[in-house]
Amino acid sequence: METIALATLLIPFIGALLTACLPQRYAPWLCTGVALLATLGTVQLAWLFYLSGMEPTTLSLVQYGDVALFGFTLDRVSTLIVFAVVFLGFLVSLYSTGYLTKGNREHPHDGTNRYYALLLVFIGAMAGLVLSSTILGQLLFFEITGGCSWGLIGYYQSAKSQRSAMKALLITHVASIGLYLAAATLFLQTGTFALSALAELNGPSSLIVFGGILFAAWGKSAQLPLQAWLPDAMEAPTPVSAYLHAASMVKVGVYIFARAILSADQVPHIIGWIGMGMASLTIVYGFMMYLPQKDMKRLLAWSTITQLGWIFFALSMSVFGSKEAFNSGIAYIFNHAFAKSLFFLVAGALSYSCGTRMLPKLKGLMRNMPLLGVGFCVAALAIAGVPPFNGFFSKFPLFAAGFALSSDYWVMTPLMVLLLVESVASFAWLLYWFGRVVPGEPSEAVAQASPVPIAMRVVLIVLVAMSLCSSVIAVAWLG
Repeated sequence: METIALATLLIPFIGALLTACLPQRYAPWLCTGVALLATLGTVQLAWLFYLSGMEPTTLSLVQYGDVALFGFTLDRVSTLIVFAVVFLGFLVSLYSTGYLTKGNREHPHDGTNRYYALLLVFIGAMAGLVLSSTILGQLLFFEITGGCSWGLIGYYQSAKSQRSAMKALLITHVASIGLYLAAATLFLQTGTFALSALAELNGPSSLIVFGGILFAAWGKSAQLPLQAWLPDAMEAPTPVSAYLHAASMVKVGVYIFARAILSADQVPHIIGWIGMGMASLTIVYGFMMYLPQKDMKRLLAWSTITQLGWIFFALSMSVFGSKEAFNSGIAYIFNHAFAKSLFFLVAGALSYSCGTRMLPKLKGLMRNMPLLGVGFCVAALAIAGVPPFNGFFSKFPLFAAGFALSSDYWVMTPLMVLLLVESVASFAWLLYWFGRVVPGEPSEAVAQASPVPIAMRVVLIVLVAMSLCSSVIAVAWLG
């Protein structure tokens, strides 16, 4: 397992170096091949973990004296999430081979070595962060993902995209101060950077460490008051937006928070209350902000902020001892990754074929572009949590856990009612746009649409399937 885990981490970085050096015509397919190889590595890692009895394992790779600096943690959570982040990286790479071409009606442009190399570094950094057994390792890959997001958001080199990239870098870097503080405090109190040492903390030091991690998580996952960078990150190429918003950048925050909770014996309850309070505010604020959006990508950006609020709420509830809430949060990370990727890549296909992603200009998808119509419908229903799509199997246990906790904490009842109202309202709003965009006579933009490349169609079909079955994978794996 150690060899496979290390190979899964290193292959994307080696591939990025080769991609940067070889002629441009090789870059798209080399990137896709390397990402596929890394994906197979995560599958092999999960299989070996399964054969070993699925017992949590920590492998130390780098240490100074008795201090572990970097290693791997292999358990049900890390093996599930590492598959999602690397597999979606592969799908985005494959999709990019069709999207980043001269046939794109919105951005006619052949993808450069820089794009594909940064994408591979992103994939490798996400694998490293998810598998890391130390807070120092998390911090290293936390910063690498920030650098990759800066390069990819500003990829088109326009003034607006460069401003957006710098905003993302600055806000997430400010957030990283929380993780630096947590790492320093953990080392001073326990003499190690191992995440398992979180179980030894108590009193003020515990509050500082978990508070620092929560602050860093807010920044990466664009929660109030650090949400401003995410809508502007839409200046990135759409495949990058899909990866940033579904599987990589924003999932770093919720994952490091989840890993801290899982590693600790007891988290201060004040962290749970702060987490739920800020998540509730973010959910309401994000919903209100995506109501006026007409640009499909900006609407999805605000929707992502809201959905991440749901994940923070579930994980914060688990601080009070609810295993069901914790599993709901992990399943939400996994399921949302596929549903939101599908939604973003449908938007990218519309940009490619129609030259626009403005919703009022799009109508009659089912008549002229049935795959995109089906993809839009499935993604909307999955995000809204309608059965039998994967979002339902994340939201239902969250509500079950919340109402179960309300017997001990009365304030949980109004909070769960608030979330229920937002969920229904979100479904209604997505249903409204479905009615405006999918059925009916094609609009001029849709009627004159160019064909979607086969690589993009294959990825959309895979994501439609995963929006139906990813919940089965999550439930089976998490037990």
